[in-house]
Amino acid sequence: MQYFYSFVVGGLLCVIAQILIDKTKLTPARILVIYVTAGVILTAIGIYGPLVDFAGAGASVPLTGFGYSLATGIEESISERGFIGILTGGLTACSAGIAAAIFFGYIMALIKKPKTK
Repeated sequence: MQYFYSFVVGGLLCVIAQILIDKTKLTPARILVIYVTAGVILTAIGIYGPLVDFAGAGASVPLTGFGYSLATGIEESISERGFIGILTGGLTACSAGIAAAIFFGYIMALIKKPKTK
């Protein structure tokens, strides 16, 4: 059932984003920022943590999950290091994902030839 819950929650997050793209004049970049910010806010008020526990990767892989990782990293770092944790916690928690995105983006740029529009 974990796979099913993950699929449903991840799919619902994607459906919401698609509706925002189709029915509003928001650009995809703004929707991405909204999703990351929503992940941080929902984590701060205690809603997103239980959703991640319930849906696993369906909630932690989308961009709201990136906001969740940033927020939990900052919370942990503040408890360990104090005020400086505000600046270091999010990057420490998400460094593997950021590094992977840069690395694989670079590899794809070497393999594929970019086209201008």
